Amino acid sequence: MRSLHKLTAARVKAALPGKYSDGGGLWLHMRADGGGQWFQRVTVHERRREMGLGAVKHVSLKEARVHAVENRALVRQGLDPIKELERQQRDAARNIHLLNDIAADAFESRKAELKSDGKAGRWFSPLQLHVLPKLGKVPMVEIDQRNIRETLAPIWHT
Repeated sequence: MRSLHKLTAARVKAALPGKYSDGGGLWLHMRADGGGQWFQRVTVHERRREMGLGAVKHVSLKEARVHAVENRALVRQGLDPIKELERQQRDAARNIHLLNDIAADAFESRKAELKSDGKAGRWFSPLQLHVLPKLGKVPMVEIDQRNIRETLAPIWHT
């Protein structure tokens, strides 16, 4: 079995330009300009992959080892850690879209088609008065039928 934890924090700090293995696929690449980065080599579906784990000045040896352990666990499950990270980033980006932002963008993109460019206030003001105060700060993916019903119920017949 390959040995793990070959590097120490002092050795990382004093490392000359080159590549250094910590074991388990974790590598340190020090550049001639003094900067360096962590990367990990894994094999997924008989395909060798390299993924960056961050710059040495931002990611400690301990943090790099934690990331390496997490990535090895993903590989054991048959998942590609790079694709898994990309999926997580897409999911996070999807969750930041608030109803306020989406409603404003939709109105701006459609107002040229509206009578008087939507300046009369009949198009967007009902949303601003009744819906956005209650649901505006909620991510779109979290809004369900119950939220919509509870928001519109008090004004439905008026």
